[in-house]
Amino acid sequence: MFNYIWPLLIIVFSNTLYQICAKGIPVQMNTYASMTVTYAVATVVLGIVITGLEIGFIFAYKAGWKVSTLATLSNALLAVILVFVGRIGYHEAISWSKILGVAICLVGLYFINRK
Repeated sequence: MFNYIWPLLIIVFSNTLYQICAKGIPVQMNTYASMTVTYAVATVVLGIVITGLEIGFIFAYKAGWKVSTLATLSNALLAVILVFVGRIGYHEAISWSKILGVAICLVGLYFINRK
């Protein structure tokens, strides 16, 4: 079971770190300049994140995940986690529409993983 779950956790964790790094780019900074600086300065961090995503997906497929469910599941989990990251890390409001979105994601995860 662990061989089936750990790749998914790596994918979600790596994608969460990527989103946090992307959110940290100042608004005033030119998008292309920020990407250049980000990739030049944070090559190691982003390299680990991107490698984590790739390794996670490869090992998940080797563990038997289906193409039709893995990306959907990992992105739904990411959406749920980012609601909490936004609230805790960036003091973003949690609205009823976000709560409903999380509920829909969780219901969707149930149906996707139902056999």
